[in-house]
Amino acid sequence: MSDRYQGFTTTPIGKLLVKNLGLPSPTKLERYTAGDPLVQGTVLVGGTGRLAESLPGLLDTVGIASTPVAGDGERFKGLVFDATGLTSAAQLSALRDFFTPVMRSLESCPRVVVIGTPPELVSGAERVAQRALEGFTRSLGKEIGRGGTVQLVYVAEGSEAAATSTLGFLLSPKSAYVSGQVVRIGAHGTADVPEVADQTRPLAGKIALVTGASRGIGEQIARVLHRDGATVVGVDVPQAASDLQSLMKELDGDWLTLDITGKDAPQRIAHHLSEKHGGVDVVVHNAGITRDKKLANMGEDRWDSVIAVNLTAPELITRELLDQKVVNAGGSIVGVASIAGIAGNVGQTNYAASKAGVIGFVDSLADELSDGITVNAVAPGFIITQMTAAVPFATREVGQRLNAMAQGGLPVDVAETIAWYAHPGSSQVNGNVVRVCGQMMLGA
Repeated sequence: MSDRYQGFTTTPIGKLLVKNLGLPSPTKLERYTAGDPLVQGTVLVGGTGRLAESLPGLLDTVGIASTPVAGDGERFKGLVFDATGLTSAAQLSALRDFFTPVMRSLESCPRVVVIGTPPELVSGAERVAQRALEGFTRSLGKEIGRGGTVQLVYVAEGSEAAATSTLGFLLSPKSAYVSGQVVRIGAHGTADVPEVADQTRPLAGKIALVTGASRGIGEQIARVLHRDGATVVGVDVPQAASDLQSLMKELDGDWLTLDITGKDAPQRIAHHLSEKHGGVDVVVHNAGITRDKKLANMGEDRWDSVIAVNLTAPELITRELLDQKVVNAGGSIVGVASIAGIAGNVGQTNYAASKAGVIGFVDSLADELSDGITVNAVAPGFIITQMTAAVPFATREVGQRLNAMAQGGLPVDVAETIAWYAHPGSSQVNGNVVRVCGQMMLGA
């Protein structure tokens, strides 16, 4: 699927109309290609907080070049500011002092990350200052332009060394459609951060389960996890068996065809993973359906089927895998929510309820899990797929433009976010919900 409007804006007449009519002019986003360095350029680092001295070393671990000094005429691919040292509102001026002089020195598709301390872990004036960082980063995300992204990473004290995988993701093209987000590291306790021998294949030797894997976002999740070294076990309905088997054979993976809402589905999945693979390291609940109608016209079947597939099945499957100890120590569970579950959507009370429930599922499990197992969610916004291609033109155009990047995302953007959660270095990223939405203007 392609964005025809974005292509039109690069033509001579398109450029003229954009300029004269003030139309959106989306920047072509840079996305990661296997084999490329994570960041093609230099990252400027600043601040005087807990991570200031260790930042260059953390970035070097994933091959990101950094400098603490901005030379005359030097341009930067990214900016990282350690704001953990800001303990009062008066000290927030340090943000302006660092960012204002270098904002015009950024290359196309730049990445900006501010690091803070979780406000809930501090008090008084420091809590005020740290909470203020959210307004700063979200606003900067809406004005940075040129395909740029801005994120806030709250790092709990003692979890500084656990920030590497998150910095690598947020400073790279892997996070092309993620902006204005708040990530918490170590807020739900600490876990060991294992060394990763090969940063290009962090999931080598791992088993990854992906439901709804035969096409669309699920297919891209399978491909990206395979790229990162995982053996993928794809699950989909029997009607999709041909596509599923073809994809899994291409990826040297395994497959299982069943209806995840079936009474024996959790047991069958647990048995398959245990008997054939000795367990599972990554569980991605991607399978989902829509049955849209306004609530006044909502039939029982439309409601029940959406809740069953999108919410009840992931709950029951996860519970079975945990109870049977099929999820290996240090494993990662990821739910696919939706921006509809956060902001709501006309005609989708059933779908929005199910996706908000996925977020509740993450909240309920985050403090319950043991053995270093984490649970997180992604909440996609307007992602260009075969399903969205069938949406009426006007509705589709509004959906794609109503975000800071003025364009829709791609299935790979969701997949890259899930791969970051699954990365062994993300062992202290737990209980997060990250929106893959280009920073929607409403509800995000």
